[in-house]
Amino acid sequence: MTNDWMKERLKSVPLFRELSDHELESLVAISHVRVYKPRTFVFMQGDPLERVYFVHSGTVKIYKTDMSGKEQIISILQTGEMFPHTGFFLKGTYPAHAEVIDEATLIVIPIADFEQTLICYPEVCIKLFRVMGEKIVDLQKRLEEQILHNTYEQIIMLLLRLTKTNAVPQGKLYRLTAHVTNRELANMIGTSRETVSRTLSQLKRKGLIDINEDGFYLIDKEGLEKEIFF
Repeated sequence: MTNDWMKERLKSVPLFRELSDHELESLVAISHVRVYKPRTFVFMQGDPLERVYFVHSGTVKIYKTDMSGKEQIISILQTGEMFPHTGFFLKGTYPAHAEVIDEATLIVIPIADFEQTLICYPEVCIKLFRVMGEKIVDLQKRLEEQILHNTYEQIIMLLLRLTKTNAVPQGKLYRLTAHVTNRELANMIGTSRETVSRTLSQLKRKGLIDINEDGFYLIDKEGLEKEIFF
């Protein structure tokens, strides 16, 4: 990989988009690229916390497991996003699993080197804190949803959240950019696959969601908002 290639890849990451060429060169010097096949792990929960990753292409699922092996999906990450979002300033282990869903090209930076870059370029540090703050707010909203809303409403709010994080407009609808199974949707909010299946069937009958020929969900964002908020 040439320096110019790496520089262009780093520019695609929102965190680095406004950096000067000189600032980007400092990142190029400490970055490298890895390609991961589907169903492989970037790291596992409990592995030594050593690197921070940025998604150039592909899809990565971040999730935790409990003692019984039950899965709780935290997020599904795609182009431009970084992980882990929290914890890498601390010494220890990765707080969750990172598993590749679609073949992914990742930019990898050792945490020790990344910390030095943040010290040298405070504007990057400020942007990073902003991203981490947004993630904290998102987690707070998810907790509120579980406390204040029933399962039917939680599933609708999950779909609405995915239209913001993992979807592109397609006419009046939003098409998810990642394939997600009913099991994975259930694991995002801590319910059963059967409950998700029943709810999705209801929403399909109401014309609020559909699945296209490639298996991607199509979501009527406005319709779902009316279903739950009006």
